[in-house]
Amino acid sequence: METLQATFFLFVFVPLVNPAPPLQQISPWFYEYETDVSRGSLTQQDYEMQSKDIRKDGTNVSLDTSLILQRDQSQLDVPPTKDTNLPTCLLCVCLSGSVYCEEIDIEAVPPLPKETAYLYARFNKIKRIAASDFADITTLRRIDFSGNRIEEIEDGAFSKLLLLEELSLAENRLVKLPVLPPKLTTFNANQNRIKSRGIKANAFKKLTNLAYLYLGHNALESVPLNLPESLRILHLQYNNITTITDDTFCKSNNTRYIRTWMDEIRMEGNPIVLAKHVNAFSCLRMLPVGTYY
Repeated sequence: METLQATFFLFVFVPLVNPAPPLQQISPWFYEYETDVSRGSLTQQDYEMQSKDIRKDGTNVSLDTSLILQRDQSQLDVPPTKDTNLPTCLLCVCLSGSVYCEEIDIEAVPPLPKETAYLYARFNKIKRIAASDFADITTLRRIDFSGNRIEEIEDGAFSKLLLLEELSLAENRLVKLPVLPPKLTTFNANQNRIKSRGIKANAFKKLTNLAYLYLGHNALESVPLNLPESLRILHLQYNNITTITDDTFCKSNNTRYIRTWMDEIRMEGNPIVLAKHVNAFSCLRMLPVGTYY
């Protein structure tokens, strides 16, 4: 019995001889905007598995506290990312090529990281877009300025954005349209103050990828000219359009011409009776939405 008892006590006390691992052996989890999400998740799981208290100098220190202490110390040795170096990413949210600056009352376009592909700056107080705002940001694919106070866009503001596919300037105070980049597929300028003289005759002609064009709730007196063949959706509702011609949508000199891609034209809320212009719709697969009597 004495031998068994001695063995039992030896078995119990042996683990207490080994000291707890020092704090510096635990790797802190840093969240970076450019870090792969899956890698961060695996690292977080490692912490969750190490949920036991750490004993240091006879005092129990919880894992959460130790991580905070270790993180503060380690951050001195870790170089900051590109995004966190920029004031914009302290004010906005920068995540994997996207910048979210929504409802923060900014009055100008903030300086953006060079790798920005998606900019969401909705519901702010931006009044003007300068040519320099995007001069070095050639990676942009989507820009959304909906719900601002934009009155002016400098010439060439979007000229270098050769990858831009979606642009929204809805709910602003524009009276004319800027020159648009060539690869746009979607352009939204609903609810502005745009008049027909504020749209150049060839504003949309070279936009051969444009499929969705929204110009509703403006002050247009006529349908924009030279609409591209790629257009599928055209919204012109609630303007001041009073007339259209046989060449507005179709080709008067080609009775066999069919606009095959056009799926929807909205013209309700305009002071025009569409039934008076039947020949203007001969090339369409369906009649525009609007008043016919």
